[in-house]
Amino acid sequence: MTQNTPLPPCGLRTTTDAHRRVLSAAQLKARGISAARAAGQCAADGPWQQPLPGVFVLHPGPLSGRERLRSALLYAGRPPAPARRTVPPQPGAADPAYGEAMITGLAALSLYGFAAAPPAAAVERIDVLVPRVRRLRPAGFVRPVRTGELPRAERLDGFPVAPVARALADAVAGLGDALAVRRLLTEAVRGGHCEPVVVVGELNRAKVLGRPQVVTAVDSLLAEGRALAEERLYDMVRSYGLPEPLWNVDLRLPGGPHLGGVDAYWPEQAVAVELDTRAPRHSRLADGRRQEEHEAEWSAYAARREHLERLGVTVVHLTPKKLRDAREQQATVVRTALMAAADREPAAYVVILPR
Repeated sequence: MTQNTPLPPCGLRTTTDAHRRVLSAAQLKARGISAARAAGQCAADGPWQQPLPGVFVLHPGPLSGRERLRSALLYAGRPPAPARRTVPPQPGAADPAYGEAMITGLAALSLYGFAAAPPAAAVERIDVLVPRVRRLRPAGFVRPVRTGELPRAERLDGFPVAPVARALADAVAGLGDALAVRRLLTEAVRGGHCEPVVVVGELNRAKVLGRPQVVTAVDSLLAEGRALAEERLYDMVRSYGLPEPLWNVDLRLPGGPHLGGVDAYWPEQAVAVELDTRAPRHSRLADGRRQEEHEAEWSAYAARREHLERLGVTVVHLTPKKLRDAREQQATVVRTALMAAADREPAAYVVILPR
Protein backbone atom coordinates (compact mmCIF):
# COMPACT_ATOMS: atom_id res chain seq x y z
CA MET A 1 0.00 0.00 0.00
CA THR A 2 1.57 3.31 -1.06
CA GLN A 3 1.46 6.46 1.01
CA ASN A 4 -1.22 7.98 -1.21
CA THR A 5 -3.47 4.94 -1.01
CA PRO A 6 -6.56 5.86 1.03
CA LEU A 7 -6.42 4.48 4.55
CA PRO A 8 -8.78 1.69 5.56
CA PRO A 9 -11.85 2.80 7.54
CA CYS A 10 -10.54 2.05 11.10
CA GLY A 11 -13.08 4.51 12.51
CA LEU A 12 -12.01 7.33 10.17
CA ARG A 13 -14.77 7.15 7.60
CA THR A 14 -15.99 10.33 5.93
CA THR A 15 -18.69 11.87 8.12
CA THR A 16 -20.45 15.15 8.59
CA ASP A 17 -19.29 15.25 12.22
CA ALA A 18 -16.43 17.76 12.54
CA HIS A 19 -15.17 15.89 15.61
CA ARG A 20 -14.41 12.89 13.38
CA ARG A 21 -13.42 14.76 10.25
CA VAL A 22 -10.83 16.95 12.02
CA LEU A 23 -8.18 15.26 14.16
CA SER A 24 -4.83 16.20 15.68
CA ALA A 25 -1.63 14.30 15.00
CA ALA A 26 -1.81 12.95 18.57
CA GLN A 27 -5.34 11.67 18.02
CA LEU A 28 -4.34 9.97 14.78
CA LYS A 29 -1.34 8.41 16.48
CA ALA A 30 -3.64 7.02 19.19
CA ARG A 31 -5.56 5.34 16.34
CA GLY A 32 -2.42 3.77 14.94
CA ILE A 33 -1.67 6.30 12.20
CA SER A 34 1.82 7.76 12.24
CA ALA A 35 2.62 11.39 11.42
CA ALA A 36 4.40 10.31 8.24
CA ARG A 37 1.43 8.26 7.12
CA ALA A 38 -0.97 11.14 7.82
CA ALA A 39 1.27 13.53 5.89
CA GLY A 40 1.21 11.15 2.96
CA GLN A 41 -2.57 11.36 2.83
CA CYS A 42 -2.25 15.14 2.43
CA ALA A 43 -0.04 14.96 -0.68
CA ALA A 44 -1.26 16.39 -3.97
CA ASP A 45 -4.64 14.89 -4.91
CA GLY A 46 -4.66 13.07 -1.54
CA PRO A 47 -7.90 12.45 0.37
CA TRP A 48 -6.84 14.55 3.38
CA GLN A 49 -5.47 18.03 4.03
CA GLN A 50 -3.44 19.73 6.75
CA PRO A 51 -4.76 23.28 7.28
CA LEU A 52 -2.65 23.91 10.40
CA PRO A 53 0.48 22.36 11.95
CA GLY A 54 -0.46 19.09 13.61
CA VAL A 55 -4.11 19.25 12.46
CA PHE A 56 -5.60 17.02 9.75
CA VAL A 57 -8.93 17.24 7.95
CA LEU A 58 -10.09 13.92 6.54
CA HIS A 59 -11.44 15.25 3.25
CA PRO A 60 -10.29 17.55 0.44
CA GLY A 61 -11.98 20.84 -0.36
CA PRO A 62 -13.08 23.84 1.72
CA LEU A 63 -13.54 23.51 5.46
CA SER A 64 -16.92 24.17 7.04
CA GLY A 65 -17.29 26.71 9.82
CA ARG A 66 -17.29 23.99 12.48
CA GLU A 67 -14.22 22.37 10.96
CA ARG A 68 -12.33 25.66 11.03
CA LEU A 69 -13.25 26.19 14.69
CA ARG A 70 -12.22 22.68 15.67
CA SER A 71 -8.98 22.99 13.71
CA ALA A 72 -8.15 26.23 15.52
CA LEU A 73 -8.82 24.69 18.94
CA LEU A 74 -6.79 21.55 18.18
CA TYR A 75 -3.88 23.70 17.05
CA ALA A 76 -4.02 25.90 20.15
CA GLY A 77 -4.85 23.17 22.67
CA ARG A 78 -2.33 21.04 24.49
CA PRO A 79 -2.09 17.37 23.47
CA PRO A 80 -4.42 15.18 25.52
CA ALA A 81 -3.02 13.08 28.31
CA PRO A 82 -2.08 9.54 27.17
CA ALA A 83 -4.79 7.99 29.31
CA ARG A 84 -7.43 10.06 27.54
CA ARG A 85 -6.30 9.85 23.95
CA THR A 86 -8.53 6.97 23.05
CA VAL A 87 -11.60 8.34 24.84
CA PRO A 88 -13.87 10.12 22.34
CA PRO A 89 -15.55 13.31 23.51
CA GLN A 90 -19.11 13.01 24.76
CA PRO A 91 -21.84 14.58 22.58
CA GLY A 92 -22.03 18.31 23.30
CA ALA A 93 -18.78 18.34 25.31
CA ALA A 94 -15.54 20.00 24.31
CA ASP A 95 -12.77 17.69 23.16
CA PRO A 96 -10.08 17.24 25.85
CA ALA A 97 -7.50 17.88 23.12
CA TYR A 98 -8.52 21.56 23.27
CA GLY A 99 -6.79 21.90 26.62
CA GLU A 100 -7.41 25.36 28.07
CA ALA A 101 -7.91 27.02 24.68
CA MET A 102 -11.21 28.72 23.89
CA ILE A 103 -12.65 30.60 20.92
CA THR A 104 -12.84 34.38 21.33
CA GLY A 105 -13.25 37.46 19.11
CA LEU A 106 -15.54 37.52 16.07
CA ALA A 107 -15.73 33.73 15.78
CA ALA A 108 -17.03 33.52 19.36
CA LEU A 109 -19.61 36.24 18.70
CA SER A 110 -20.75 34.27 15.66
CA LEU A 111 -21.38 31.27 17.91
CA TYR A 112 -23.36 33.50 20.27
CA GLY A 113 -25.59 34.38 17.33
CA PHE A 114 -24.52 38.00 16.76
CA ALA A 115 -26.02 39.29 13.52
CA ALA A 116 -23.21 41.87 13.32
CA ALA A 117 -20.56 39.12 13.30
CA PRO A 118 -19.82 37.12 10.13
CA PRO A 119 -20.62 33.38 10.04
CA ALA A 120 -17.89 31.14 11.43
CA ALA A 121 -16.99 29.94 7.93
CA ALA A 122 -16.46 33.54 6.80
CA VAL A 123 -14.37 34.77 9.74
CA GLU A 124 -11.00 35.51 8.17
CA ARG A 125 -9.05 35.08 11.39
CA ILE A 126 -10.09 32.91 14.32
CA ASP A 127 -8.87 34.25 17.66
CA VAL A 128 -8.15 31.60 20.29
CA LEU A 129 -7.59 32.50 23.92
CA VAL A 130 -4.67 30.64 25.54
CA PRO A 131 -2.65 30.98 28.76
CA ARG A 132 0.12 33.54 28.63
CA VAL A 133 2.74 30.84 29.25
CA ARG A 134 1.92 29.09 25.97
CA ARG A 135 4.51 29.70 23.25
CA LEU A 136 2.20 29.51 20.29
CA ARG A 137 2.66 31.39 17.04
CA PRO A 138 -0.04 32.51 14.64
CA ALA A 139 -0.59 29.98 11.87
CA GLY A 140 -2.91 29.99 8.89
CA PHE A 141 -6.25 31.42 9.95
CA VAL A 142 -5.52 31.18 13.70
CA ARG A 143 -4.29 33.96 15.96
CA PRO A 144 -3.49 33.03 19.58
CA VAL A 145 -4.53 35.65 22.14
CA ARG A 146 -2.52 35.23 25.34
CA THR A 147 -3.92 36.15 28.73
CA GLY A 148 -2.64 35.94 32.27
CA GLU A 149 -6.03 34.89 33.62
CA LEU A 150 -8.36 32.71 31.57
CA PRO A 151 -12.09 33.35 32.04
CA ARG A 152 -14.53 30.52 32.59
CA ALA A 153 -15.48 29.22 29.15
CA GLU A 154 -19.04 28.84 27.93
CA ARG A 155 -19.95 25.67 26.00
CA LEU A 156 -21.61 26.41 22.68
CA ASP A 157 -22.26 23.69 20.14
CA GLY A 158 -19.56 21.57 21.78
CA PHE A 159 -16.89 24.29 21.65
CA PRO A 160 -15.33 26.20 24.57
CA VAL A 161 -16.06 29.89 24.02
CA ALA A 162 -14.97 32.99 25.92
CA PRO A 163 -17.73 34.98 27.71
CA VAL A 164 -19.47 37.57 25.54
CA ALA A 165 -17.81 40.63 27.09
CA ARG A 166 -14.33 39.12 26.72
CA ALA A 167 -15.05 38.02 23.14
CA LEU A 168 -16.28 41.54 22.34
CA ALA A 169 -13.12 43.14 23.69
CA ASP A 170 -10.91 40.77 21.71
CA ALA A 171 -12.95 41.41 18.57
CA VAL A 172 -12.86 45.20 18.99
CA ALA A 173 -9.09 45.06 19.53
CA GLY A 174 -8.72 43.82 15.96
CA LEU A 175 -11.23 46.16 14.28
CA GLY A 176 -10.54 49.58 12.82
CA ASP A 177 -14.05 50.21 11.46
CA ALA A 178 -15.96 52.48 13.87
CA LEU A 179 -19.33 51.40 12.46
CA ALA A 180 -18.53 47.71 12.92
CA VAL A 181 -17.43 48.36 16.52
CA ARG A 182 -20.62 50.27 17.27
CA ARG A 183 -22.83 47.57 15.78
CA LEU A 184 -21.22 44.84 17.86
CA LEU A 185 -21.41 46.79 21.12
CA THR A 186 -24.99 47.86 20.49
CA GLU A 187 -26.09 44.31 19.71
CA ALA A 188 -24.45 43.04 22.89
CA VAL A 189 -26.66 45.34 24.96
CA ARG A 190 -29.88 45.23 22.94
CA GLY A 191 -29.67 41.47 22.66
CA GLY A 192 -29.35 41.11 26.43
CA HIS A 193 -25.97 39.37 26.17
CA CYS A 194 -24.29 41.53 28.83
CA GLU A 195 -24.50 44.84 30.63
CA PRO A 196 -22.66 47.95 29.36
CA VAL A 197 -20.51 48.33 32.47
CA VAL A 198 -19.20 44.77 32.02
CA VAL A 199 -18.33 45.47 28.38
CA VAL A 200 -16.59 48.74 29.25
CA GLY A 201 -14.61 46.95 31.94
CA GLU A 202 -13.35 44.38 29.43
CA LEU A 203 -12.54 47.08 26.88
CA ASN A 204 -10.54 48.84 29.56
CA ARG A 205 -8.67 45.60 30.36
CA ALA A 206 -7.87 45.21 26.66
CA LYS A 207 -6.56 48.81 26.62
CA VAL A 208 -8.64 49.84 23.63
CA LEU A 209 -10.88 52.50 25.24
CA GLY A 210 -8.68 55.33 24.00
CA ARG A 211 -8.99 54.36 20.33
CA PRO A 212 -11.05 56.86 18.28
CA GLN A 213 -13.30 54.16 16.82
CA VAL A 214 -14.10 52.93 20.34
CA VAL A 215 -14.64 56.19 22.26
CA THR A 216 -17.80 57.22 20.39
CA ALA A 217 -19.12 53.66 20.35
CA VAL A 218 -18.75 53.40 24.14
CA ASP A 219 -20.63 56.66 24.68
CA SER A 220 -23.47 55.29 22.55
CA LEU A 221 -23.27 51.99 24.39
CA LEU A 222 -23.74 53.63 27.80
CA ALA A 223 -26.64 55.73 26.48
CA GLU A 224 -28.23 52.59 25.03
CA GLY A 225 -27.78 50.81 28.34
CA ARG A 226 -29.48 53.60 30.26
CA ALA A 227 -32.44 53.67 27.86
CA LEU A 228 -32.91 49.91 28.21
CA ALA A 229 -32.64 50.11 32.00
CA GLU A 230 -35.31 52.82 32.08
CA GLU A 231 -37.59 50.67 29.94
CA ARG A 232 -37.12 47.76 32.36
CA LEU A 233 -37.93 50.03 35.29
CA TYR A 234 -41.16 51.27 33.63
CA ASP A 235 -42.14 47.71 32.86
CA MET A 236 -41.42 46.52 36.41
CA VAL A 237 -43.61 49.23 37.97
CA ARG A 238 -46.53 48.51 35.68
CA SER A 239 -46.22 44.72 35.53
CA TYR A 240 -46.21 44.32 39.33
CA GLY A 241 -48.92 46.86 40.10
CA LEU A 242 -46.76 49.41 41.90
CA PRO A 243 -48.16 52.93 42.30
CA GLU A 244 -47.25 55.20 39.43
CA PRO A 245 -44.33 57.44 40.47
CA LEU A 246 -43.12 60.75 39.12
CA TRP A 247 -40.59 59.82 36.45
CA ASN A 248 -37.18 61.46 35.95
CA VAL A 249 -37.38 64.38 38.37
CA ASP A 250 -34.94 66.65 40.17
CA LEU A 251 -35.19 67.19 43.91
CA ARG A 252 -34.13 70.32 45.80
CA LEU A 253 -34.76 71.97 49.14
CA PRO A 254 -37.08 75.02 49.09
CA GLY A 255 -34.82 77.95 48.33
CA GLY A 256 -31.88 75.69 48.97
CA PRO A 257 -29.39 73.50 47.12
CA HIS A 258 -30.06 71.02 44.38
CA LEU A 259 -30.30 67.47 45.81
CA GLY A 260 -29.91 65.61 42.55
CA GLY A 261 -32.01 63.77 40.00
CA VAL A 262 -33.77 60.44 40.52
CA ASP A 263 -35.35 58.07 38.01
CA ALA A 264 -38.60 57.57 39.92
CA TYR A 265 -40.07 59.29 42.98
CA TRP A 266 -43.12 58.63 45.14
CA PRO A 267 -43.67 61.96 46.97
CA GLU A 268 -46.24 60.70 49.50
CA GLN A 269 -43.90 57.94 50.69
CA ALA A 270 -40.65 59.89 50.05
CA VAL A 271 -39.18 56.92 48.19
CA ALA A 272 -36.81 57.39 45.27
CA VAL A 273 -35.41 54.87 42.80
CA GLU A 274 -32.02 55.54 41.29
CA LEU A 275 -30.60 53.49 38.41
CA ASP A 276 -26.87 52.96 38.51
CA THR A 277 -25.79 53.00 34.88
CA ARG A 278 -22.47 54.73 35.44
CA ALA A 279 -19.32 53.46 33.80
CA PRO A 280 -17.07 51.39 36.08
CA ARG A 281 -14.37 53.11 38.10
CA HIS A 282 -11.59 53.34 35.52
CA SER A 283 -10.01 55.86 33.24
CA ARG A 284 -10.98 55.74 29.59
CA LEU A 285 -7.95 57.84 28.73
CA ALA A 286 -5.76 55.97 31.21
CA ASP A 287 -4.41 59.14 32.78
CA GLY A 288 -4.36 60.48 36.32
CA ARG A 289 -6.59 63.46 35.57
CA ARG A 290 -9.39 61.32 34.18
CA GLN A 291 -9.10 58.90 37.08
CA GLU A 292 -9.44 61.79 39.53
CA GLU A 293 -12.60 62.88 37.70
CA HIS A 294 -14.08 59.40 38.09
CA GLU A 295 -13.23 59.34 41.80
CA ALA A 296 -14.84 62.75 42.25
CA GLU A 297 -17.96 61.56 40.42
CA TRP A 298 -18.30 58.53 42.69
CA SER A 299 -17.75 60.62 45.82
CA ALA A 300 -20.41 63.12 44.72
CA TYR A 301 -22.84 60.28 44.05
CA ALA A 302 -22.34 58.79 47.53
CA ALA A 303 -22.64 62.19 49.21
CA ARG A 304 -25.87 62.99 47.36
CA ARG A 305 -27.41 59.69 48.37
CA GLU A 306 -26.41 60.14 52.02
CA HIS A 307 -27.90 63.67 52.00
CA LEU A 308 -31.26 62.37 50.75
CA GLU A 309 -31.27 59.64 53.38
CA ARG A 310 -30.63 62.22 56.14
CA LEU A 311 -33.63 64.20 54.89
CA GLY A 312 -35.81 61.13 55.30
CA VAL A 313 -35.94 60.13 51.62
CA THR A 314 -35.49 56.39 51.11
CA VAL A 315 -33.26 55.75 48.10
CA VAL A 316 -33.64 52.36 46.41
CA HIS A 317 -30.55 51.60 44.37
CA LEU A 318 -31.16 49.37 41.31
CA THR A 319 -28.79 48.17 38.62
CA PRO A 320 -29.71 47.20 35.04
CA LYS A 321 -28.57 43.63 35.74
CA LYS A 322 -30.92 43.29 38.72
CA LEU A 323 -33.83 44.62 36.66
CA ARG A 324 -33.03 42.12 33.93
CA ASP A 325 -32.36 39.01 36.01
CA ALA A 326 -34.42 39.52 39.17
CA ARG A 327 -37.24 41.87 38.27
CA GLU A 328 -39.83 40.38 40.64
CA GLN A 329 -37.38 40.58 43.53
CA GLN A 330 -36.63 44.23 42.77
CA ALA A 331 -40.36 45.00 42.61
CA THR A 332 -40.69 43.49 46.10
CA VAL A 333 -37.83 45.70 47.36
CA VAL A 334 -39.56 48.83 46.05
CA ARG A 335 -42.97 47.75 47.38
CA THR A 336 -41.46 47.08 50.82
CA ALA A 337 -39.89 50.55 50.87
CA LEU A 338 -43.26 52.12 49.99
CA MET A 339 -45.11 50.16 52.69
CA ALA A 340 -42.48 51.03 55.32
CA ALA A 341 -43.02 54.75 54.76
CA ALA A 342 -45.92 54.78 57.26
CA ASP A 343 -43.57 53.68 60.06
CA ARG A 344 -40.92 56.33 59.40
CA GLU A 345 -40.61 59.89 60.57
CA PRO A 346 -42.00 62.33 57.97
CA ALA A 347 -39.40 63.36 55.43
CA ALA A 348 -38.30 66.93 54.92
CA TYR A 349 -40.28 68.90 52.36
CA VAL A 350 -38.56 68.91 48.97
CA VAL A 351 -39.33 70.68 45.74
CA ILE A 352 -39.88 68.39 42.75
CA LEU A 353 -38.96 69.62 39.29
CA PRO A 354 -39.01 67.87 35.88
CA ARG A 355 -35.57 66.76 34.74
